[in-house]
Amino acid sequence: MTSAFTPSPSYGGPSSTRGVTRPAFPEPVDLPALQNAGRVLQDRIAKDASIIPDLGDTLASTSGQLSASYTVYPNDYRAPFQKRKFAPIPDGLFEHFNEATGVTHVGLMPEIERAWISYNHKLFFWDYVDGHETSSYWEEREDAIADVRLVRPKPGMFVDEITSLLVVTTPVSVFILGVSFEAPRGQGRTFRDLKLYATDLRVNTDIDMVSVIGTSDGRIFMCGAQDGCLYELHYQENESWFAKRIQLINHSVGGVQSLLPRFTSLSKEERILFLAADNTRNCFYALTGNGVSIYKTNGEKAIQHVQTITNLIKSAQDKAAGHPALAGDKFELKSLHVIEPVESRSGIQFFVMSNNGVRLYFGPTNLPSYSYGPSTTTGYIRPLQLLHVRLPPTNLVHPDALAQQAKPTPTLHAVPKVQTQASPRPFHTFEFLWSSYFRGMTVASHPGDKDGNDYILCMSPDLSRIGSIGQVNLPPQPASTMSQPEPYRNTLGDGRPTLTEYATLTCIPGMTWAIGQVPPSIAATATPDGPAPSALNELATQFGEAPFQFVFFTNSGISILVKRRAVDFLRADLEELQLKGNVQPLVEFRDSFGRDQTCCMLLGLACGNTFIDAQDESITRAGIISIPRPDITAVAKQAFYDLGERPTWTERVTYGTSDNQGIAVFSGRREGLSLYFARVIRPLWKAKVTQPGIVGRQKLRIAENVIVTVQKNLFLLKDFLDKNPHLFHSSPSEPSSRIPIAEQEAWRAEQNSVSEILSLLGRTIEALSFVLLLNDYMLSDLISHCSPEIQQLIAAQTFESLITSQDGMTISRALVNVIIDQQIGQQISVDTISEILQHRCGSFCSTDDVMLYKAKENVRKAVESRNPVERQNWLGESLRLFAIGARIMEFEKLREISGDYQQLDYARGAIELPLTCARALDPDNIGLEAWHAALPAGDPRTPFAQKRLRCYDLVLDSLTVFENKCAKTKPSAEEDALYLQSDPEVVRSHAYELAFASEDEVFHSTLYDWLIDRGLADDLLEMRPTFLEAHLKREPITVQKFQLLWQFYVKNGQSLRAAEVLAALAESTEFDLELSARLEYLTLAVGNAKSHPISATGRHETAIAFLTDLEEKLDVAQVQLEIFNVLFPHIGDAPEVGARINLLSKKLYTMTDLYTQYAIPFDLVDMKLLCLHVSEHRDETVVRPIWNQIFDEILREETDPSTTADLIQSRVVPLGKRLYPSESAFPLRFIATLLVRFTLANKNVVVYGWAPRILNQCGVPYTDVWDVFHEMYESQVPPFNDQANVQAISSDIAILLSDWLKEVNRPQSPAKAEFPVGRIDRAIDQYLGELEAGRTETRSLYESIRRDLRRNW
Repeated sequence: MTSAFTPSPSYGGPSSTRGVTRPAFPEPVDLPALQNAGRVLQDRIAKDASIIPDLGDTLASTSGQLSASYTVYPNDYRAPFQKRKFAPIPDGLFEHFNEATGVTHVGLMPEIERAWISYNHKLFFWDYVDGHETSSYWEEREDAIADVRLVRPKPGMFVDEITSLLVVTTPVSVFILGVSFEAPRGQGRTFRDLKLYATDLRVNTDIDMVSVIGTSDGRIFMCGAQDGCLYELHYQENESWFAKRIQLINHSVGGVQSLLPRFTSLSKEERILFLAADNTRNCFYALTGNGVSIYKTNGEKAIQHVQTITNLIKSAQDKAAGHPALAGDKFELKSLHVIEPVESRSGIQFFVMSNNGVRLYFGPTNLPSYSYGPSTTTGYIRPLQLLHVRLPPTNLVHPDALAQQAKPTPTLHAVPKVQTQASPRPFHTFEFLWSSYFRGMTVASHPGDKDGNDYILCMSPDLSRIGSIGQVNLPPQPASTMSQPEPYRNTLGDGRPTLTEYATLTCIPGMTWAIGQVPPSIAATATPDGPAPSALNELATQFGEAPFQFVFFTNSGISILVKRRAVDFLRADLEELQLKGNVQPLVEFRDSFGRDQTCCMLLGLACGNTFIDAQDESITRAGIISIPRPDITAVAKQAFYDLGERPTWTERVTYGTSDNQGIAVFSGRREGLSLYFARVIRPLWKAKVTQPGIVGRQKLRIAENVIVTVQKNLFLLKDFLDKNPHLFHSSPSEPSSRIPIAEQEAWRAEQNSVSEILSLLGRTIEALSFVLLLNDYMLSDLISHCSPEIQQLIAAQTFESLITSQDGMTISRALVNVIIDQQIGQQISVDTISEILQHRCGSFCSTDDVMLYKAKENVRKAVESRNPVERQNWLGESLRLFAIGARIMEFEKLREISGDYQQLDYARGAIELPLTCARALDPDNIGLEAWHAALPAGDPRTPFAQKRLRCYDLVLDSLTVFENKCAKTKPSAEEDALYLQSDPEVVRSHAYELAFASEDEVFHSTLYDWLIDRGLADDLLEMRPTFLEAHLKREPITVQKFQLLWQFYVKNGQSLRAAEVLAALAESTEFDLELSARLEYLTLAVGNAKSHPISATGRHETAIAFLTDLEEKLDVAQVQLEIFNVLFPHIGDAPEVGARINLLSKKLYTMTDLYTQYAIPFDLVDMKLLCLHVSEHRDETVVRPIWNQIFDEILREETDPSTTADLIQSRVVPLGKRLYPSESAFPLRFIATLLVRFTLANKNVVVYGWAPRILNQCGVPYTDVWDVFHEMYESQVPPFNDQANVQAISSDIAILLSDWLKEVNRPQSPAKAEFPVGRIDRAIDQYLGELEAGRTETRSLYESIRRDLRRNW
């Protein structure tokens, strides 16, 4: 690849803009509009496949076995052919014709643009296109050359230069010459070089060989002039023991007999007169005097006789009984012409033409079909029979009279009047000597009625009679050939149109010696994809292929007749209008071909087309732009507008509703535009862009010259429409206020549709430029560098999808990226290719694309730069350009660029570019909405969020790379020299600064998760970035987020918010937390709530309430933990028990739930009291049974009273210490009563003072204990109504007071301040006065206490 871009021969490129100014920035591609227009084109392409029937449909019918319907004009108004060129025989060749002693033969080879003339053993080749150039060949053996035919060689037998073979016959031998025919390189047509190669392939024969044909696989067949046998000229590369290198095989008498003398001969009826090859069906036909034999090649040297159709003359006479043209003495079979499969879907295969112009058409019968050979379309033949007899025209106008007759004067209904003064002179045909046929067109030579001329009968289908092309006032046929009603019906018995042909006689100079066909242009080949029009439908192909030509070799020279198509008729009518002002021929044409077809052709004439007949000798050159004279163009443009009429609006009433909907019926201008566009683009529209090549590679499927030609014609159309935008608007002289509303709607609908078609037109031109550009850059190589996914897309891509689909945009961008990468890889500036891409195919290379390419080049320059400042400048500029094209950057490309920035230590680019792309990929924040909604599955917004996240991953990858560089040792000298690496720590810090400076909330959230996963949560909390609080509060909530959130609030001085988060975490049911953890969170919550300042945010009262609630929940949680610890040893019991216990560790319960679900069911006495204590629930009916249960459980044990007393003490004291002074859980008086009752029941065992000392150990103050016992002493309530029990209580009180006094007397005792001395002194007097005399110890104790009291107080 060179550094400068070499433009391809794309039309509309830099050298051929034709003055059209392109916008600086191409408009964005509107795919829906392109697809709408594409459907319009496809609809027109499909209609073209059905408007004209094929040949079989016009002939094959049970009631249509005979026809003779012709359109014969009394002048050359609609002549199907016209003389284009006459080239006289060069003077040097005439010398041989004038010699009396020599033998001369002639023939045509249009495939190599030569005519051949033999004089004795000399062979001359005349380049009749150039006109004068000749070449010659001399037969060494001096045998007179009788015939020369051009055939295909067998594959692989000759050198590559040999493209064809010449089979030369003489009376004594047949030999083969190799032919090389190449066009010289360069523009235009100069002389095409013809070279002959000797092959040393010659075989002797004693029979003159005639009618030589060749098959597509290189086999050669001929027939003997004297014996009428079928011969094959077999040749092979090397001679063997059993086969010569070349030999003649007589297939008529068998292989063995062909080597022996002939003892028998064929009858006259069996002798072959003419051979015709049918390469599309892989067979050939042999015409005899009264029959046709069908053969198929079947292996080496072998053929298969398939069928012989005999008694043709009688069969034809049966179908046209009594017609004089089929009389036996006048009727002779002359030639056989193959009908290609594309001409007849019903299978008509050939017709035989008689000497008087009768044509006999043969096709398959309705019998069960059989096949021979492979089961393919071309190798599957059913038995054939005569299906149709077509009689010749009988009232042809003499050629001399055609030029003398004026055009008929039309009547009101455009029906030509019959010339009453002088009818045209007729000419009656009697013998046709030579004939030729191609796709519905038949020409045959007839001797003229004066010396020196031949008359050529020219016939071709009259499409206005057999087609359904929208005619409204179809004029009747101007003339007919017979008066019988049956042959002239315009439709067959089943409603299908019968074949109607134009017929005329044309005079050419000289006597015809040979007729040839100029091969059709390459562009005429229909695309194999999609519906194809009938082979007769020249309306669909006249703007895509050159008019067909027949070549006639006479004794005067070469005459070329060219087919006149409908567009040529129309051009003549426009010239008539321009010269004479006669509009009637144009009206007749419109009535014959319909409004839409007429507008289509007018548009083609107005804008110009490479296939419009230039009416000069350049018609032989394909691809030359032909634009009619400016005056004709102006007339065509005006007629296009006038005949196109107006669009109309048709209302459609929907019954049962009040809404009426309408539909626009477009004008002929819009229909003509869509038709013309569709017909020009049809060879490409449904064709695949590529096809498999060698080594699995793809290559361009359509020939480049075909694409160039189509693009030329589309550009001419666009240029014309750009210069004439008024063609699709209402008349400027008519104010819009006067136009009815319905018509305004129709105009709007039409203009919208035309606008879409014009958008598609511009996009198509650019697409073809793009394809040609890719081919210049070696398309196969470009595709091979694409990803497998893109390669698969390209393989399935048609031109239509390339132009109108998102896949087309995807692959085009991928291919351009490959081109640019190649340019950058070769250190070539991308400016040139970028400018050409934007100029020639801007929609395939947008401004954003160009920015990306230039940015990529700047990265390359940065890598190469040794100056750090310059390097930073290149990188900064690349980042700016990348940011402009961010919305179209593919992710893989973004990943690659990020990698480059990482290697170059360009932190700004590595961080900011992915963030810019993330915003560009979600410009409407649809992904942000999905992210806030937690990325619901199946939500159409989610893919946008996922695109964002992929970009963020690249940022995190860059941060990781920079982190790793910091962790590495110092880079090697080689690395440092390559990348000019900066200080890794500086780069890393800068990267983090840029990342945290982003205002993208989604990115921040992604970044925080990444940092937390890397164990950097503490660092994150210290930074307290902007979006951290929102991130930690965002769903989905996790324990880690809660833990970080409360710590964030603590560091931020928001202790109350921290307490709220901790409380929510402790009470959450979403997380599987241990009970101890929940208790810890509640404890922390209480601590943070207590730290809340009084004046902070004015929430003091709320904070107090919140703190109270937290403390209560903490107390309950502590009870729950105790219950769990008590029950945990039983977790392995029954499964339901274990499950229930395990639930205690999963969530926090209320006190009621703990009491009802655990304390009561599991009979946890202590826990019951604890629940009552914490909840402060005072209910004696609840608490007293619990304490009774405690004492009962101890008393039920069979132990001595002393042991029982110890058990009671060990049970009550811990509970008292925990529960006192809670009356809810520790009813003091009731418990004292229980203790005293036990004491009274065991007076002799339990020492005095045991009960009050237990209460005191429980933490009950001496005052409260004394109050309780004093109440018992004075209560007189059983059992204290018994004096013995009262005396026992008195002893307990004495011990209690003694202990109290000791406590008071203890140094620094807090009890001393509240010691009620006077009250105790008075009480002791009472106790002593009521004490029994026998309780000396008690009395002594009282008295001691009293002495101490009175002595010390």
